[in-house]
Amino acid sequence: MKLAIVGATGMVGRQFLKIIQEKKLHFSSIKLFASKKSINKKIRHNNKELTVNSMDNLLLENFDFALFSAGSDISRKWAPKLAEKGCRIVDNSSCWRMSKKHKLIVPEINGKTLTKDDFIIANPNCSTIQLLMVLYPLHEKYKIERVVVSTYQSVSGTGNKAVLQLHRESKEQPAKMVYPHPIYNNLIPQCDVFDRGGYTKEELKIVNETKKILDKKIKLTATAVRVPVHRCHSESVNISFFKEFQLEELKKGLKKTSGVTLVDEPKKNKYPTPLSALGRDEVFVGRIRRDETYKNSLNLWIVGDNLRKGAATNSVQIIEYLISNTLKNN
Repeated sequence: MKLAIVGATGMVGRQFLKIIQEKKLHFSSIKLFASKKSINKKIRHNNKELTVNSMDNLLLENFDFALFSAGSDISRKWAPKLAEKGCRIVDNSSCWRMSKKHKLIVPEINGKTLTKDDFIIANPNCSTIQLLMVLYPLHEKYKIERVVVSTYQSVSGTGNKAVLQLHRESKEQPAKMVYPHPIYNNLIPQCDVFDRGGYTKEELKIVNETKKILDKKIKLTATAVRVPVHRCHSESVNISFFKEFQLEELKKGLKKTSGVTLVDEPKKNKYPTPLSALGRDEVFVGRIRRDETYKNSLNLWIVGDNLRKGAATNSVQIIEYLISNTLKNN
């Protein structure tokens, strides 16, 4: 099996390689592709040096799979061309997420919907993935009526330049402004640009992607905040159910959920934090308590590594699913 990685020098692209190595996935060939400024760069993988190739060479070989994390414009231009050659693409941009022709996949939730006809598969937004990993088992048992979520998103979600802005500001050095305000010692209640109704694109992604993957009838509203944390996103979530629930039974259900780790011992100061989630593939949930102001409702706190399960890990898991279910090309 041959694999192409597009956007290989970016933060998510490098995580693709790391996760493939950790999972010991075997490909007969892995080729890296990136923008012109990265051509001929060397990246180590499995004790070998891989050379970054020009995007112009992407169609010279026949790949079985491709992982894309290079933005919507690149995906829109190159993914259909690869798909025509029989390659299965998992795309980490927002390009195909809301397309009616393409599936938006979290393997633990809707991986079973994939078929041999799916050649371009969309990876959800990082905040959506970790939210749905917790909402899905709860919705299956108690039927969610409404969700109010506030996200606290790290600078790595924006990319390398944002990480550099935070780093330089923390050292009181001149920094190129990626955000409209300083991020060090600050919170910015804006992730992405503003769109309809005063919501940002990030907030609308969470709403629309949740409806597409989980249930179009769920009422959901979101506020996305950028915080001065390098990596891992956090979410404060209020959920109202149609059905009654017992809190301890609900916690036991989450504890049994694959890919979710319950950390909920507040009296011992144990709850999820970005530092404890860093480098992990699980989604962490805690601070679970009833909302005493409204029937069948609760509050909880979710943390996940936005570069791992929120991006690269989920993408690689999709390829694993395709391989294990013989949906690869022969």
